[in-house]
Parts: sequence; C-alpha cells; structure tokens
Amino acid sequence: MNTFTSYDGVRLTYTSVGEGYPLVCLPGGPGRSASYLEDLGGLSTDRTLLLLDSRATGHSDVPADPETLRFDRLADDVEAFREHLKLERLDLLAHSAGCLVAQAWASQHPERVGHLVLVTPSDRLQGGTRQDLPQIWETFTGEPWYADAAEARAALDDAPPSQRSGLERATRPFWYARWDERAQAHAAGAEHQTSKRAMLGFGAGVDEVDVAALLAGLQQVPAPVLVVGGGRDGMTGVDSCHAVAASFPRARVEVVEGAGHFPWVDEPEGFVAAVREGLT
Repeated sequence: MNTFTSYDGVRLTYTSVGEGYPLVCLPGGPGRSASYLEDLGGLSTDRTLLLLDSRATGHSDVPADPETLRFDRLADDVEAFREHLKLERLDLLAHSAGCLVAQAWASQHPERVGHLVLVTPSDRLQGGTRQDLPQIWETFTGEPWYADAAEARAALDDAPPSQRSGLERATRPFWYARWDERAQAHAAGAEHQTSKRAMLGFGAGVDEVDVAALLAGLQQVPAPVLVVGGGRDGMTGVDSCHAVAASFPRARVEVVEGAGHFPWVDEPEGFVAAVREGLT
C-alpha cells in the first residue's frame, strides 16, 4: 500500500499491482474501496495497476470538508495523483460510478488524458433512461433466485432507508452474468468495502454541478476513449455505454457479451482483450 498527499492535505492510499506502464484505476460503488477491482482479470500482466482508494474509503483519510466527497470534487484527487506520479498524461480506467469521476476529470483536464477506459459506466450525466434493463432482466427468469431478486428490485424505489440495504443485497444476482460461487464471493465483499460516508457524499449537492459545462468539456478530449459494457449487465445495461461514448469525439463501445456489471469477474479473458486493444 502506498500513499500520497492530495491538494488539500488529505492522505490518499493506493495499491500497485503488476508491471508495465501505469494505469490509474478508479473504483465505483459509489464509496467502495478499490480492492474489489482485484487485478482486473489479469490486466496486471500488461500494466501496473494503481488502484486508488477515494477519500473516506479503504485506508484513505476522511476529509474535514464533506463537500470534497462529491463526484466532481473527487476529480481534483485524480489530478493531484497525476502530479504525484509526474506524468504529463494519465492513462485512466474507471468502473461504474467511478466513471462519473473520470468524466469530471477528463472534462476539466482534456489535455492530460492519455487513454481513457470506462467500464460499465453510469450514464447519469447524459440523462440516460436505461430502457434496455427490463430486457436484460428477463434473460434471468429461469434462475432460482429470480423471483426474490425481482421482488426486491421492485420494492427499492419506495423503500424507507432502513430497508434499502437488505433489498439491495437481494438484487445482487442481477449484477453478474452467473450467480455462481465466484460471483457470490465477490459480491459479499461489498459488505466491508463500502464507506457509507463516501457513498452519501458522492451524490450530495449534485444539483450544483454544471452538467452542461462538464459535457462540453468532454467534447474537447482528443484522446481515444473505450467504453466497455457487459451484455448481461443488469445494473447499468448496455444503452448507457453508447450514451456515454457519444459524449466524446473519439470513443467506441466494446460489449463483452457474456459478462455483467463486473466483466473481469464473469469473463476475464474477454474483458482483458477488450481493454488491451483500447490501450494500444
């Protein structure tokens, strides 16, 4: 485990895995420590993965100012990390909610982007509707867990805060292409890898974010962008990948058909092949 001091004196931790040119990796959650990214299905054989724990997650410090936990403010930590690494341009991979942070950073520093890989991204900035999710959910109807998971998913929208964590836990099978032992063990890690403080701070005050300006900044990114989706991603779907890719002038979408929201867990070989091509 390594540390560096960010722009406001907050100490952040990161783990270095593998060999090769550095690839900074941002976790999602939101509020989940980077350990769930593991070695990204073996991508560490090609690159040195620098797995960054966002502030208030993992072993990183909790900031005195909770407003710095908002997703667009977390982008300042990415830029501080680039300066710490003494890299003119940064190769960056982000997963899920972490893609919002990556987009905020790329918008603010388009000239600093080397390669950008967005894995099963949220399309919240693009106002996506995720209309393909019901079709993806239907592919799981024959599974023994489906009825309970579907009932929990339907109850989430109106559930009080005291019930949400239990209901969300019941929907986890939709996160993966196969709800096998590997997926169940990976999903169980969320219990101790997630910081509620970081999770709540991530979206606090988002109405203050100038989304139009952020999206305009993405159009100034000259670097190639790869958006990786999972064909059976029951959390963010595939339509979201195309919505995010359309925000950049040089982006393409690669869908790993047999994968869910965590493609390096379901289809590690296909995932690594897709990312490897996007980084060369």
